[in-house]
Amino acid sequence: MSTNNSKNPQKSKFSSDDNSLGLIQVYTGDGKGKTTAALGLALRAYLHGFKVAFIQFMKGTNYGEDRISKLLPGFHLEKFGRKEFVNPESPDPRDIDEAKKALYRCKELAFSGEFDLLVMDEINVAMTFKLISVEEVLDFLKSKPSNLEIVLTGRYAPKEIIEIADLVSEIKEIKHPYIKGIPARRGIEY
Repeated sequence: MSTNNSKNPQKSKFSSDDNSLGLIQVYTGDGKGKTTAALGLALRAYLHGFKVAFIQFMKGTNYGEDRISKLLPGFHLEKFGRKEFVNPESPDPRDIDEAKKALYRCKELAFSGEFDLLVMDEINVAMTFKLISVEEVLDFLKSKPSNLEIVLTGRYAPKEIIEIADLVSEIKEIKHPYIKGIPARRGIEY
């Protein structure tokens, strides 16, 4: 952040031509497109030669991106979760187990030194539903490798996560076709 006060100029740790990684990004809000935005960023990074790990929390059903690892060598995608929806009031122990496995896998991949970008898709919802704790995620973010870029997606980003993040984008729903009774469409919503 820069300031107009010439007595106390603040300089960014990055220059405009610096390709340094290591920031924390959050995509949240009630609108459609958080995973899509993260996939777009991940694809851009991949096309620039970065190694990408994309871990999906709470996504046990089939999505179009499931085949991405087969199509793009070096783009690593893993899914954790059951096909059933998670009950936020009383999560099934299997949902808690899946979320814990996903977080453990994120840590494993982060500290392997093999990746430049780690996307933790729907982790915000997993924290809100108390499948994993905010404290666990904060501890991980504070100890992550300094050159690893991390993206956290999902509605309900906890305020503690927003505070630690370098970039936060809120995707707001203004209008959605499901209001007209149009169900989720293959290739568009999943």
